[in-house]
Amino acid sequence: MARSRKKLGDILVGWGVITTDQADKASSAAKGAGKRLGEALVDLGFAKEDMVAKALAEQFGVEYVDLASPAVSGKVDIKLIPEELIKKHLVLPLSRNAGRLQLIIHDPMDLEMQDMLRFRLNVEIEPKLASRSAIKAFLDGGGKGGGGGAQPRMVAPTESLVSESIDKSVDKSVDRSMDKSIDVTSEDAPIVKLCNRILVEAVKMRASDIHVEPMADRVRLRYRIDGVCLERDNLPKRMQNALLSRFKLMSSMNIAEKRVPQDGRIKIPVDEKLIDFRVSACPAYHGESVVARILRPDSVRIGLVNLGFEPDNLAIFNRIIRRPNGIFLVTGPTGSGKTTTLYSALDVLNRPDKKIITAEDPVEYAFEGINQCQVKEHIGLTFPAILRSMLRQAPNIILVGEIRDKEVAEIAIQAALTGHLVFSTLHTNDAPSAITRLVDMGVKPFLVASSIQAVMGQRLIRVLCKQCKRVARAEELDPKLLRLTGITEEEGLGKVLHPVGCDNCVNTGYRGRMAIFEMMVMNTAIRELAFKLAPVSELRNAALAAGMRPLVEDGKIKILNGVTTPLEIAKMTQVDLDK
Repeated sequence: MARSRKKLGDILVGWGVITTDQADKASSAAKGAGKRLGEALVDLGFAKEDMVAKALAEQFGVEYVDLASPAVSGKVDIKLIPEELIKKHLVLPLSRNAGRLQLIIHDPMDLEMQDMLRFRLNVEIEPKLASRSAIKAFLDGGGKGGGGGAQPRMVAPTESLVSESIDKSVDKSVDRSMDKSIDVTSEDAPIVKLCNRILVEAVKMRASDIHVEPMADRVRLRYRIDGVCLERDNLPKRMQNALLSRFKLMSSMNIAEKRVPQDGRIKIPVDEKLIDFRVSACPAYHGESVVARILRPDSVRIGLVNLGFEPDNLAIFNRIIRRPNGIFLVTGPTGSGKTTTLYSALDVLNRPDKKIITAEDPVEYAFEGINQCQVKEHIGLTFPAILRSMLRQAPNIILVGEIRDKEVAEIAIQAALTGHLVFSTLHTNDAPSAITRLVDMGVKPFLVASSIQAVMGQRLIRVLCKQCKRVARAEELDPKLLRLTGITEEEGLGKVLHPVGCDNCVNTGYRGRMAIFEMMVMNTAIRELAFKLAPVSELRNAALAAGMRPLVEDGKIKILNGVTTPLEIAKMTQVDLDK
């Protein structure tokens, strides 16, 4: 007598994924809607789709495979069976050997489909199970593997931005010699609608940048989401001039000038909020490359706690920014969130009893109550000129967008030594390197040692998507990455989470970013080393001895708290992945 198959609900209840009450509710909902139990559980939010797939694999005695794992996705060979069958039935072939085909399916109860494939391909089917959305995401991503170490894939939206009506309209109106006949001014013009749609969609998809890049045979459109460029669409080459002209016109640039770089700004309402775009046009080999930086005022008012500070670093940060004088530097590469951190500090300090002046190039966010000065070098309004003028305005707090040279550094230091609190940024890889960087600029060591109160290094890391992240299995824990981030396998098991990918996170497994920090507070020992021109290694050792937690250690805390992954921390802290 055949052994009776265990029920799906009982398996999930036994695993602790759902309760008996939830199983009963889902069963009733499934019967009423004509659905299967697994579908009802997912629709009601009682279980994730991958957990239902695992339970189905257990129920039918087949192997569950995780397509987010490079070890699995790298073995998929879509050339083994016709593409039409893959798309029609949402299946993925793994291997074919000696008349046997290993096939990833999503519905173990669809025996008719398996029989049809067995007959048509003249092979025995060895089914393996994955969730329907995982298979669809793999196919939408171009048939490339995902997982924590793979490159993210643009999954949604997948439709082209260029509708048939826009394509035909532009095609008919193109004057191939001058391209002057295309209407880029009327709001009803197809190219105008296309540009507006790109801007609005990018904002809604949480992009930080829009990249319009002319190629030899197309115009590539990419959005940068959570610090990673994702390809959105490939637009026809014939649209290039009209597209670029429209963006330049919206940015108040000279559309006739294509030989030199230009900068401009766009302001449009999106969902009843006025969004500011900082636009840059740069001549390139195949035409002008246009990048629009999306500036969101709310992004610098998220609160210090939400930046990513651990409690001890937050306490130090709050203490430093409330000192009456001195320099507080934030260091890191371009795009590491330095300006956002300093703006967040100014937002806290911006009170009627404090006079705050900033020198910025450019002014990205307008703050009420803060005097913000825009650098305009073509008329002589440089950083040094603004800083000298600032000191005659009797401010309490000064923000210098970036210390770029000796002159700016010395004026900032003089301001700090004469009773002002100075915030600024510096491009270095870590906090201790800021000391040697200033000395290399030509600033006298005793001035550096006496004026700086603290230096904070930071990086932005991607945060795991809350809707699809799950606990990593033992085979998914990369020993090398654990070692590089200082996590033992015993520590990691059950605590390290794995990126899966879903519609909520554009199938990357990550949604949003936060910072990791290292805070070097100057003390007597570090000041003496700075005065003696000690190397960075000695400065770093002194800072560690004084309690500085390095970036990788701050990242380790966030890994074990389920915020991010070892790969993300190893990558962003620039540790050697080949060790």
